[in-house]
Amino acid sequence: MNSRDIMAIASARLLQDHQRVLVGVGTPNIAANIAKRLHAPNLVMIYESGVIDAMPKKLPLSIGDGTLVDEALAVLPMGELFSHYLQTGWIDIGFLGAAQIDSRGNLNSTVIGPYTHPKVRLAGSGGAADIACHLPHTRDRFAPRLDFITSPGHPRHGAHPDGRGPWRVVTDLGVFGFDECGEMVCLALMPGHTYEEILDHSGWQIPRAAALEQVPEPSSREVQTLHALYSTLPGGGK
Repeated sequence: MNSRDIMAIASARLLQDHQRVLVGVGTPNIAANIAKRLHAPNLVMIYESGVIDAMPKKLPLSIGDGTLVDEALAVLPMGELFSHYLQTGWIDIGFLGAAQIDSRGNLNSTVIGPYTHPKVRLAGSGGAADIACHLPHTRDRFAPRLDFITSPGHPRHGAHPDGRGPWRVVTDLGVFGFDECGEMVCLALMPGHTYEEILDHSGWQIPRAAALEQVPEPSSREVQTLHALYSTLPGGGK
């Protein structure tokens, strides 16, 4: 298994039965579909294309994949989904990828380098009102100062009092949360990795939890479910 697969399985474990999750493309899509097939059969998967309670029989290729509509509870206009469901707090959790993140959970998915003359222009925010994210763990991505703030994290005066804002960050090295002041904390290490690696690959010194945990290795059921999802893709594999 590669690091993306392990990140997807670790992310799937964060999802609970009966939660309403806004599902992004890529690894978040894989994670949500693993969770629904294993431990969260009543997980309500919502795609920003407007699909409510999707029950795809195969791994969707995008938020516009026709398989999402099959047996879905409802299909809404995108604007209605965001205004009536997302903005009113009806959605419990979501997953978001990012190019950069800082210690407060601010995300950059807009540009690398100066905004007016960027080295790379990225896809932008999309439906970036989510509360968990995933990304590869490198010093460039875990930056003390972002080139651009696309999605705000916790404010400087502390964490959101009502529980809003980023909740978990999943990387190929570990799983992270945020303390009562809104600062990132390392909660668990991915299999085969160390806290020293996290420090070496971060642009600031991320503190560790008092009881630093180890993310369990993927179980045989998780691996089988992941491979079964991949087998539904064109060509029958990754």
